[in-house]
Amino acid sequence: MIVGNGRVITNDPSNPFLETGAILVRGKVIEEVRELAALRAAYPHEPFHDVAGRVVMPGLINAHTHAYSHYARGMGVTGPTRDFVEILENLWWRLDRMLTLEDVELNTTTTFVESIRNGVTTIFDHHSSPGAVEGSLFTQAEAARRLGIRASLCYETSDRDGAEVFGQAVAENVAFMRASNTGEQDLVRGLFGVHASFTMSQPSLEACVAAAEGLRGGFHVHTAEGPGDEPDAVEKYGQRILARFHDLGMLGPESIAVHCVHADDDELDRLVATGTPMVHNPHSNMGNAVGGAPVVEALGKGVRVGLGTDAYTADMFASASVAKILASHRLGDPTVGFGEAMTLLFGNNPAIAAAHFARPVGVLAPGAYADLITLDYDPITPLHAGSYAGHILFGMSGRMVNDTMVDGRWVMRDRVIQTLDEAQVNARSCAAAPRIWARM
Repeated sequence: MIVGNGRVITNDPSNPFLETGAILVRGKVIEEVRELAALRAAYPHEPFHDVAGRVVMPGLINAHTHAYSHYARGMGVTGPTRDFVEILENLWWRLDRMLTLEDVELNTTTTFVESIRNGVTTIFDHHSSPGAVEGSLFTQAEAARRLGIRASLCYETSDRDGAEVFGQAVAENVAFMRASNTGEQDLVRGLFGVHASFTMSQPSLEACVAAAEGLRGGFHVHTAEGPGDEPDAVEKYGQRILARFHDLGMLGPESIAVHCVHADDDELDRLVATGTPMVHNPHSNMGNAVGGAPVVEALGKGVRVGLGTDAYTADMFASASVAKILASHRLGDPTVGFGEAMTLLFGNNPAIAAAHFARPVGVLAPGAYADLITLDYDPITPLHAGSYAGHILFGMSGRMVNDTMVDGRWVMRDRVIQTLDEAQVNARSCAAAPRIWARM
């Protein structure tokens, strides 16, 4: 089909913006991106989807989130959450232990539906359900495929729930990576999930590295997030976190080091040397009061810094806007943050995804997957090749998304999810959550 008749932001440096553009989609792939009149003249018999003046742009990528947390929305505070450790112990680690496989399916589905609604077509999720480890990633994958969203999934391996759960987590990661990281399909992929340095002993990390040997895919791990994480590593292991991970062979282009709020210069240099991406989560870092990540410094060194939400929102437009504001605030410099935020969202997130999926995503260009969105955005100032970044950061939001396409398939049209009954899923989630709330 041809999709067009609106302003097209391509994220393709060779053809960044079309005033009245169109995209030719063949199967799962974009074949051409041109002005509408020229493309329709070249393919007069091709079915045409008229976006009626809406903005068309690449589907967005969320490089880190936690679908398992969705029941927490609206839930009252159940215990002290005065610092980051108490937030983990009294909220998230209590919540995740209560989840069944049915909860996993519901949380994943509602999170992924909300992502599609906000224009996210590729999502990197970090899952935890210690009471239902076996089959949890396969349950998530089934939900992703049913909805039609592109996803990278992993299980959060940790020592915190004992040796039996640790072994189940390792086995789930390995089984899912073996099943998913094949050339037979490219919608759902697997990484090896690790919680964080301070919840993993040296033998446990070594066991994870040994289990992952020979598998395609790297590690997805929280790194230097809270203020106590680095001191814990130095006291117990005599080295900082990324040095620890580096020595064990966990770093590389297919791994993801999430947060890196307290990483120092040497650690950032290790990310550069190994080609390991770092993922910034500005809402989460401020909400948990753990500090501001050294995003500007990391980019200056050449670290590939991407952008996630850590489940605080599904709206990547909001995440990019807050990333700009936090960079300026942290450094006391209003001249930084704007270009950096766009680099995270439109430059590095597609580059991170490229290490996991066979074709490009996050760009509208020939040969890329046909992952695209349309937005009901009526600009109040000129929107063109020189101004669209400002409109993305300060004008657009996920709630403006009208249509979402993944793999050449409409998964949302006119704000209606096409692949399942959203009202039925939401009703199931509303019925299930009170059981968790009461136990919390």
